[in-house]
Amino acid sequence: MSTPSPLTASYTSSTNAPFSLSLPQSTPASTDAVKAKQQSLSQLRQSVHSLQASINKELTQRMEEDNARAGTAAVDNKEEEENYGEEVVEED
Repeated sequence: MSTPSPLTASYTSSTNAPFSLSLPQSTPASTDAVKAKQQSLSQLRQSVHSLQASINKELTQRMEEDNARAGTAAVDNKEEEENYGEEVVEED
């Protein structure tokens, strides 16, 4: 049986410091037990969800920092959604 390896996500960018997140994983005690495999897959699903939430939080924070450094205001998401796929002509 192989040793469990952690679930790891790594991010690198040319403009930001890299980061890596890791969550421990367990493997079923018995490779024959269906119940153990189901439990292991359920834990993996939860770990992936947790890891994705952490990644989203980190990347959102970095995006806000980048916008602040650039001196740009956050995009008006509601206006962007309303005009999605349409050419917007600004009136003078």
